[in-house]
Amino acid sequence: MSYIILAILFILSGFFMKYSDDLFDVNNDLKFASIFGVLCAITSAVATVYSTEAAYIFISILIGNLIALKIDGLHHIITLIVFLVICLVCGIPDLNWVILLICILAAFSDEVGHELVSKFTDNRFINLFFEYRFVMKIVILLLAIYGVFSFWIFICFISFEIAYEIAGIVF
Repeated sequence: MSYIILAILFILSGFFMKYSDDLFDVNNDLKFASIFGVLCAITSAVATVYSTEAAYIFISILIGNLIALKIDGLHHIITLIVFLVICLVCGIPDLNWVILLICILAAFSDEVGHELVSKFTDNRFINLFFEYRFVMKIVILLLAIYGVFSFWIFICFISFEIAYEIAGIVF
């Protein structure tokens, strides 16, 4: 798959993910949160099915959120089901368990840190680090530097993160 198409899928996924969360968390709008969640599931599942590197990222985000108990609404469950159905029907690439575990731990650390760190410290750097979930960004960058991932997947992931933040601003 072309990295341009992959980047577009990452951007759309990030935007839809945040917009869905805000629709539910702020507006309590289950209908539109679910619609945007399904759009997120479709874009991230298509990327997962067609790119091993994307599969590591999106599957680890999913599992990290599951472990952190962040799948906490019907819109999340609908999104999860759509993502899983697409991945099961289309198949996912073979993944290295060690790399997947590293990515899962990074995603989990981001989610736990995002929720808890500000309650335990006033350190501005640490709070910003976890507010913007930098553990996964650093892990993906290091995996790219060491040749496990391509540098382009890091760019795609940063595009996902930027789109996620833009969705929060647009909302």
